[in-house]
This record gives sequence, C-alpha cells and structure tokens, in this order.
Amino acid sequence: MQTPISDPGGHIVGKRLRVRGNSAEEFRKATFVVKASGVPLCSAVVRLLALGFCLSVAVPAFTETVLLTGATVHTVSGPTLAPGQVLIKDGKIAAVEKVIKAKADRVTKLDGHHLYPGLIAASTSLGLVEINAVRATRDASEVGEYTPDVQSWVAVNPDSELIPVARANGITHFLPLPSGGIIAGQSGLVVVDGWTTEDMTVKKPVALHVFWPGMELNTSPREEFKDKSKWKSLEDQAKERREKIKALEDFFEEARAYAKAREAGGKDGLPAENLVPAWEAMRPYVRGELPVMVHADDERQIKTAVQWAATNSYKLILAGARDAWKLAGLLATNQVPVIFERIYNQASGLSSTPARDTYRYDVYFTAPETLHKAGVKVIFSEGLDGQAAATIRNLPYSAAQAVAFGLPEDEALKAITLYPAQILGVADRLGSLEAGKEASLFAADGDILDLRSNVKRMWIAGREVSLESRHTRLYEKYRARPRVQ
Repeated sequence: MQTPISDPGGHIVGKRLRVRGNSAEEFRKATFVVKASGVPLCSAVVRLLALGFCLSVAVPAFTETVLLTGATVHTVSGPTLAPGQVLIKDGKIAAVEKVIKAKADRVTKLDGHHLYPGLIAASTSLGLVEINAVRATRDASEVGEYTPDVQSWVAVNPDSELIPVARANGITHFLPLPSGGIIAGQSGLVVVDGWTTEDMTVKKPVALHVFWPGMELNTSPREEFKDKSKWKSLEDQAKERREKIKALEDFFEEARAYAKAREAGGKDGLPAENLVPAWEAMRPYVRGELPVMVHADDERQIKTAVQWAATNSYKLILAGARDAWKLAGLLATNQVPVIFERIYNQASGLSSTPARDTYRYDVYFTAPETLHKAGVKVIFSEGLDGQAAATIRNLPYSAAQAVAFGLPEDEALKAITLYPAQILGVADRLGSLEAGKEASLFAADGDILDLRSNVKRMWIAGREVSLESRHTRLYEKYRARPRVQ
C-alpha cells in the first residue's frame, strides 16, 4: 500500500511504501519513490527523512496484547482444544488454554477456524530460485566440489514472488538449501517476512549439506552409448565411487585435525593455526555440535552415510530418502531423522512411478508410515527439484498424502511443524503452540491437511502479516475483467 507524502507546503513529493514495524531503523530501510513536483530533489529527500523520523519515533513499539478466541487450537505438542484461546503478548504466546481470563488490548474472534503453529519447510530452494529456466534467478549453487563456507541464507531474495505464495498456505519458516558439489555449504533458517536477509534470518548456521556420491553402477553395454567415450566398465565405476567417498572422508578428517589444531593454538607454546575459511566452517560439524544433512536416495548411499556418521559421531539428518523405508531399522537404531522429499515424484523427479518395476505402485506413499512404525522421525519437504521453490506451497498436502496411506494424522502434522523445529534446533521457539514460544501461527477455515481448506490469517512473532501474493493479485485482476454482454 502506498501513501502520498506531502511537504509543509502541501506539495506531493513522493509516495511512501508500507513500512513494517515502527522503529526508526526499520523506517530507514523503507524504499521511497520520489517524484519531485516542482520541489528540488535534495529538498524533498531532506523533508522525507525528517518526516520519516518524526513518524517513526511518534509511534510506540508493538506491545499490543491480543486474545484469539473461538478457534480449534491445534497445539501439536499437547491436546487439541476445541474451542480454545491463545493470548499473544510482546510477540510471544503468553497462554494457551480453554478459557483465558487475562485482559487483552484486542480480542480477535476466530469462530469456526483452526489455529496451527506456522509450518516449517525443512528442505527447499525457496528464496534461492525464482524461475528455473532463467539462469540469472538461480542462486542455489556454487562452483566447486567442497564449499562448506558457502552460506545459503545470505543469498535469499527477500523480494521473491514465491515467498508470499508459500506464506499464503501456512508456511512461516523455511531452510534454503545450497547445492552443487559434494559439500555444498551451510544453511540457515529464514522467516517468510522481512525487508532484508538480516531481518529474515532466524538462526544461522543450522546444518552442513553433503550430497553423498552416487553408488549405483551402470550395467548398460557400450553399444547403447551414443558417446562411446562416456562408457565405463563396472570396475572403473566402482573405483571412481570409492575414490569419491575416500575424498569426502579425507576432507572431514583434515577438518577434524584443523579443529584440534585451532583449539590447541597458542597453548603450551604451539603456534596459532592460520585461519582457513572452508575448514573454519567445518568446526561445529566435526565436533558434533551441529547436524550434517546428507542428501541421499539410493539404499547403498543411505547405508554407507549412516555407518560413516555413526563411526565418526556426527549428528546426521537424512534428506531425500527415497529408499529409506528399506533401512527403517538401521535409521531407528541410529536415531537418524528423515526428511522425506518429493512424495509425489520420488522416482525420477518427474513422476511418482516407482524406481523399480518390482515395487508396489504406492511404495513412496506408504514409506512414511513404514518409517514411523520403526520409530524414525519423519519430516516432509520438497527438496531441490526444478520446480521445488514453487511447489513448496503444497507442503501440507505431502503430509496429507501420507495420512491417506496409513500415517497417523497427528504424526503428519508434527512432520511439518514440531519435528522440523526439533531437528533444526529451534524447538524452544517454534513448532507448537505453547506458552513462551514465538507467536508464529495461522488460522485456517478447516483442517490444514485438507486440500479444500484455506489459510485466512497469519501472525509472525505476534504481528499479523498480509496473505497477499502474486496468485491473489492475478485472481483479483482477472476476476474484475470486463464481462462480455
């Protein structure tokens, strides 16, 4: 929304874009489109700055207490309250009860609605990819095989048209993934509302991303290769596979040695180690302080990665996980959470056809239930497929598909709220509706796992945000088109 700005003489000197927040710093970050109507540009800018300062300091910080009443409250971590009430104060949830007697500055009636904690997309290219076919809009990958010092959150585009689309379907936070190479970099948790990457970043870093080397062998005869030079014998393929895994293991070993040297540097007469950005970034991961997210689909990849992490005491998160259902026992024994990506197109990235003709048609739809029964924590997301940034809005429907094939509904809801918060290290502030947690939640007109339900209102850190997106603008545009008589 734009508001005309006048100088003391009544001249319109520009338009002020809607400012989020009330602090002088936030006002300073706002963008002005100045159109000097007979007023010198420098004079207009000075007047705008003066006016902005007055406006920003005149309005107190957001301290309103809001009581949400009448809705069915899905706490996720506890019982569902039907109906229940949620009290929001200073950006946090002050109370969640059947009836709250505390007074509030404003009461918001949500009769007939359902309140949920904000959904968390734990594996996505959202914010890093806008139009997959346009190279200039793709910032998800970096050059090189080993780039652990790459930070995905600084590359997020706050003005992406896809972020409001995801927000409109209940997603409040997401983890943008770096890609490319073996060790692609680190990720940070980002909120779907803000002016800059600094505003939007909630936690950094969160995880290191390792794309496990492929372990499948191509048994096709040389005659079937159009380019004969690309054909390799089974022995050569196996050797190349071993070399890639050995290189990955060596890199982690060197990082561990570097971390020990850094800790010992300057002690007992030892020289201080020179800083190496790549290995410096590895320190919290080789020490087991932060998780390593391994992206792997094949059964052999997953088994090797789990054994490697267990041997070295790394905190492991498995993402992709196409064949994870085959190793449910191994994953449960080692307490490895699974981000099950692309439930609709696990096989090839294009369709849901099973990878092998011996598999049942519903093998990927029932996989989450198989993992859950074994005791594995399952999380849903869309991963890094070409259209994943656009389709992440369908996150609740991925969980719903698993429910249709046996996964308990409460587990499906946790798989897109509480469990992502737990594995990403933010369960103390996100993932459920509990007193003391951040008031990031939304109201829907029905069950969020039901395709027919719509998100009607959303609050992030206690402040209500707009659900407008490119989709809604186009809807209104063509809805208002002239009718043919």
